[in-house]
Amino acid sequence: MPTDPKSDPAKLLDRLITEELPSKRGLEAWTSFLQAHASLMRQLEADLEKHTGLALADFDVLAQLANAGGELRMTELANRALISRSGMTRRINRLVDEGLVRRFAAQKDARGVCVVLTGEGMARLSDTAPVHLREISKLFVDKLDDRELEVLARALTKVTLNCSFG
Repeated sequence: MPTDPKSDPAKLLDRLITEELPSKRGLEAWTSFLQAHASLMRQLEADLEKHTGLALADFDVLAQLANAGGELRMTELANRALISRSGMTRRINRLVDEGLVRRFAAQKDARGVCVVLTGEGMARLSDTAPVHLREISKLFVDKLDDRELEVLARALTKVTLNCSFG
């Protein structure tokens, strides 16, 4: 086992952490957040796929469209969704093939593309949303009391509002 901090990855990481976060303030919370997020997303993905046959990212696209009144520009949908922009085109192509969404040129900007939820997409969302929401409740909401949920929501909103992209 290497003991030289330059060749021991754990010692190197510890040195870098100590240099950048000497008090390590927030590091445990950050690590817990990342682990919880990854665990929850894997479980929600597996459960939704098992019980409905729909991938979580597909469900998210349908839900984002529904939350926006049924229609979004492709760029806005990509910004809101849990998947990358590069993966959005392939995902939308698949959802179009399944009849869950329809794609069309934006009226104001012919270069823009809009995506609209179809009747079949709304029916699929109606079938899958209750399953997904039950799993969210079981895996997340039921594990926390009302005060913890309130504090967590406020803290994560504050973090999100202070992030900028672009």
